[in-house]
Amino acid sequence: MTWLPSVANDDENSIVENAAGNADATGTYGPVWDHGSAAAAAMPATAAPRRTSHPSEETGSPPRPKGSPPAGGGGSPRGAHAREESGAQGPAGGVLAELLANERPAAAWRGTFAQYLEMVVKEQSLARLSHARIADMIESVGVDDAAAQAAATGAAAAAAPGTARRRYAFFKDEIFGQDEVLEQVVDYFRSAGQGLDIRRRILLLMGPPGTAKSTLLVLLKRGLERYSRTDGGAMYGIADCPLHEEPLHLLGPEARDHLWAKAHLRVEGDLCPVCEWRREHEWQDIGQVPVERIGFSEARRIGLGTFTPGDPKVVSLEDLVGSLDLVKVAQYGSEAHPLAYDFRGAAEVASRGILELVEVLKLQPELMYPLLTLAQEQQIKAGRFALFYADEAIIGHSNEAEYRRFAAERKNEAIQSRMFVIKVPYVLRVNDEVKIYEKMLRSTNVSTHVAPHTLRVAAMWAILSRLSPNAKYTPLAKLKMYNGEETAEHTQREIEDLRQEGRRAEEGMSGIGPRQVINCLANAMAKKDVACLNPIDAIRALRDSAEHHVGEMSRDQADEWLKTATAEYREIATQEVQRAFIEEFDSAAQTLLLNYLDNAQAYLNEDKVRDPVTGEDLAPDERLMRQIEEAIAVAEPAKKEFRREILMRVGVLARKGEAFRWDSHPRLKEAIEKKLFGDLSGTMKVTITTRTPDREQQERIEGVKRKLVERYDYCPHCADAVLQFVGHMLQR
Repeated sequence: MTWLPSVANDDENSIVENAAGNADATGTYGPVWDHGSAAAAAMPATAAPRRTSHPSEETGSPPRPKGSPPAGGGGSPRGAHAREESGAQGPAGGVLAELLANERPAAAWRGTFAQYLEMVVKEQSLARLSHARIADMIESVGVDDAAAQAAATGAAAAAAPGTARRRYAFFKDEIFGQDEVLEQVVDYFRSAGQGLDIRRRILLLMGPPGTAKSTLLVLLKRGLERYSRTDGGAMYGIADCPLHEEPLHLLGPEARDHLWAKAHLRVEGDLCPVCEWRREHEWQDIGQVPVERIGFSEARRIGLGTFTPGDPKVVSLEDLVGSLDLVKVAQYGSEAHPLAYDFRGAAEVASRGILELVEVLKLQPELMYPLLTLAQEQQIKAGRFALFYADEAIIGHSNEAEYRRFAAERKNEAIQSRMFVIKVPYVLRVNDEVKIYEKMLRSTNVSTHVAPHTLRVAAMWAILSRLSPNAKYTPLAKLKMYNGEETAEHTQREIEDLRQEGRRAEEGMSGIGPRQVINCLANAMAKKDVACLNPIDAIRALRDSAEHHVGEMSRDQADEWLKTATAEYREIATQEVQRAFIEEFDSAAQTLLLNYLDNAQAYLNEDKVRDPVTGEDLAPDERLMRQIEEAIAVAEPAKKEFRREILMRVGVLARKGEAFRWDSHPRLKEAIEKKLFGDLSGTMKVTITTRTPDREQQERIEGVKRKLVERYDYCPHCADAVLQFVGHMLQR
């Protein structure tokens, strides 16, 4: 690096010395604006201080450290607080002020390099590199370390590696079922932010369509925009630099060594061609070089760039690294003049932030190699200039088929070795797949009511198509194990072994995607006359559309998966109607409970039960109790303990002044439902299937519909549909 002759290294070192010298004896740094420091001496005349209630509200004051009082806006006699007050009192106010609260840009600040240097010595995170900034942004929202919690509580998940993972609140309500992938992504940024060699790799998200690859990039970019407006995410750059580069690049080698010795702050990178020219021709004193706060913005092309492959005749290297400005070439008289070059290519725009490469493996070789140089060396080659430094996270995404074609060609080996690939498969949990559908439907203007279990049936069909065969478990059993529905029958180790086997078979990297399912459901919604979509409509729509969405899989396979999902829905619908029907016989269920409790108490006390009609003392009705208990698989040796547990629960509620009802204990509730349903199955069948119900039967039907609407989120249309469906099954 060549320094301007009139600016000696001793002067640079004095600036560093003054900045580092603000450390007190304990090694901490006080507020730089209270020390009469070089920053105050270097304050521009146009930014003369205006004393307010706190020194930090002075115009031109340096950026405030974490934990310090709020700083005012720079370059204006009115600070951030004044802006907020004027906004609150303006004619908009109210709702508009609340809506725009999160859109307010970062507090503007423009000062000098000397001021910034003092600040960065105290708060070194201001000079973070891009990968570390992204990792900090994600973790700042919150981290749920499920593995640590499980280990602390002795949970079974702690014994099975990989079953409990860190979950990041940053992605909550946006990406579902991809905890493992997200953990790998954050680990990549954290490792790269620590300077490990992984930083020199292009991060490639590879997976089938509809697995949230693009969503992940959008979240990171929107997150950086918000984070840069916060104190923790504040970032500063040389004013008017096309790469908004780190101001510490102004320091030469000796000054950097001095900064490392004094403040243990390492500087990486050199000035871009524009700033190098300005330092030699415009900036006589680097302490006075203007520095400003930078806010990421994709719309304004600040720190967030996107490069998309296209027609080779249209997309060129200039889109990536910029181009000559012919008007300025005429003005400055040379194509090699830095001010005659437009440094607005995607690579320069993304400096200090993220460069997104859409379908990166489709790029032409002449575009790929500059990207590899940028990733490997953090260097950009543009125009007639020497390589210059750029700090940015390069993230590409592509589908698996494209990646396999790319990897199969030997000429791509060098490129492939410079990529860090994270596979992004389809989710394999029904509950997560349902959340994806719900999110996709929320983003539409469709007002159609979706009946309970509609999305679950569609999710089961899709996930069955993604599972690899297993000799020990049926596809449905495997689906339920992944969804946590049969964990009582299997250990966490068994489930994790099943997952590991699935990973080796690349489970989830093929199958039916969420977009295909939503397309089918959208077609069904468009065709219906009533504003309700129920599982039967969904099954028909999936069957009719299967041949357009199964891809390489056979139609017979798709039909088989749909039959499995339909059979599971039959069971669900029958149980739900059963519960609603039994709730209409609430008094009968409560009577059955009291009968069970009387007999259980007599059994445990080795006593008799008095017949309420004859007054005769009878032995406990063991047959009745076992019919109820066997419905929920209470074994003969365990019956005494089960009965004791129930009576203890009755006593606990009684001491609280609460009554024990037939639905107060989940397992006993299930047992009573099954027993009562068996007793009432004939009545239920006659009631639901009769074509000309009498008055009593019609009242029961209406009561069941009412329960389905009130307690199970049905609407009148889908409640009627599920009753017809169950009635049809009972007739068969």
